[in-house]
Amino acid sequence: MSADPPRPTASPAKTPIPDVALPYRPQNPKTYRPGIGLIGCGAITRHHLQAYVAADYKVVALCDLDRGRATERQQQFYPEAKVYADYHDLLADPRVEVVDITTHPPQRPPLVEAALRAGKHVLSQKPFVTDLDVGERLAKLADESGVTLAVNQNGRWAPHFSYIRQAVAAGWIGEVVSMHCAGHWDHSWVKGGPFEDVRHLILYDYAIHWFDLLTNLMGDRDPLRVYASVAHSPAQDVRPPLLGQVLVEYADAQASLVFDACNNVGSWDTTFVLGTTGSVRSEGTSENSQQVIVSTEHGEWRPITEGRWFDDGFHGAMGELLCALEEGRTPIHNAHDNLRSLALCFAAVESADTHRPVVPGSMRKLPE
Repeated sequence: MSADPPRPTASPAKTPIPDVALPYRPQNPKTYRPGIGLIGCGAITRHHLQAYVAADYKVVALCDLDRGRATERQQQFYPEAKVYADYHDLLADPRVEVVDITTHPPQRPPLVEAALRAGKHVLSQKPFVTDLDVGERLAKLADESGVTLAVNQNGRWAPHFSYIRQAVAAGWIGEVVSMHCAGHWDHSWVKGGPFEDVRHLILYDYAIHWFDLLTNLMGDRDPLRVYASVAHSPAQDVRPPLLGQVLVEYADAQASLVFDACNNVGSWDTTFVLGTTGSVRSEGTSENSQQVIVSTEHGEWRPITEGRWFDDGFHGAMGELLCALEEGRTPIHNAHDNLRSLALCFAAVESADTHRPVVPGSMRKLPE
């Protein structure tokens, strides 16, 4: 009878990861509270304005072609704000220093351009533009006009995404070598509304948050190629395909994104980021219910994060713009940076349409 195998030697105790407070929560400027004007008062602006009220930001003007919608938002959130039906009148209001533009992408570029030419700082709703050349022109115009143009990539300030970003920025896991995300949820709420008319609803309107996170985590590294596909689920009853997947290739890294937007039972959402010295991941039943886990050679840490994507994301996006203006720096969600995320997004859409790999930046305009 053979001898029992040697018992493994116990590993020495590892030092726990220190409980370091990362600045993942939305930040406010110290004293700067400029007058904010909102152009477009649709459904999403409830979250904008709820966040601004909670942060004690000063909204002084509201504008919508449907004056009744602007008046409704005024009565709900900022009773002292001025109501306009013509955005030119809002831009002529000397109290307005920052303009939050929330309209749909096709209508947005001329509004952004007019605001920049009026000398206003701008926070543009995402996705920023449907044409990279138009986006580059607007970013250049902001530079030439001496004002700041930022994009409301509110997902950056979802608590779990923000914590992951801050952990990577702090160097906890070394250099990022991969990111893998998977979402399995029900997106059928778009049925009967304007978003059902967005052909690439998942890869464009929704996944831009994940393309933006990936671009941010990868830093200066440019993706080499993108492979993507979409499909209609037999269970869905909305027009756009609700199944999507993307592979992104870098010279020394990789990423994968999986979207199952037709899951009406048991939703699940995960993010995994691998670095050269550790990993950080999050998992949960939705984007608002996530457990973050940090793993390094020092052990594993499960911090408790606070907040929700809605409305913290909108607080964070406006707060970062205001902090940057107060501190005289470029905001992290500036338009130039966002065009890199859009280039990745457009390449994925083109790949899904053509069934071939696409180099980001080669697809300049989103198909109609």
